[in-house]
Amino acid sequence: MTQLIHRFLGSGDALARLRDHAARLRRLQTVLEQHVPPSLAAACSVANLKGDMLVLLADGGAVAARLKQIAPTLAEQFAAAGLPVKSVQVKVRIIEQQDALRPPPERKLSDAGRRSLADFSESLPADSPLRESLERLIARSRAG
Repeated sequence: MTQLIHRFLGSGDALARLRDHAARLRRLQTVLEQHVPPSLAAACSVANLKGDMLVLLADGGAVAARLKQIAPTLAEQFAAAGLPVKSVQVKVRIIEQQDALRPPPERKLSDAGRRSLADFSESLPADSPLRESLERLIARSRAG
């Protein structure tokens, strides 16, 4: 299966350039992992190489700040490894988090409060939106 993919990727100019770019990015990632501490390497990755500028993605602001501090040294180390990097740009990776579904708020009313709201809602006209809302509140609330 992988031979078929390699044959397909090598079949056109655009795909060949894409394959070469992907291989270059993999090599850059390997060099990056060799020249930064393991804790920092786990929190960043190579995003792209634009001309002679390497773009790195950091998992947060602290990692980005640290990478920016060592960016000149990293550029030198990439150049020493024979990779065409003159500058390093650092961007913070946006990690989308799914908000946990919050349970509906629990409404608690004392018995006196429930009676007071019920008395007030009964004094309102039958077609009053406020009366309907109060009756819904009373029905959904728990005794507290």
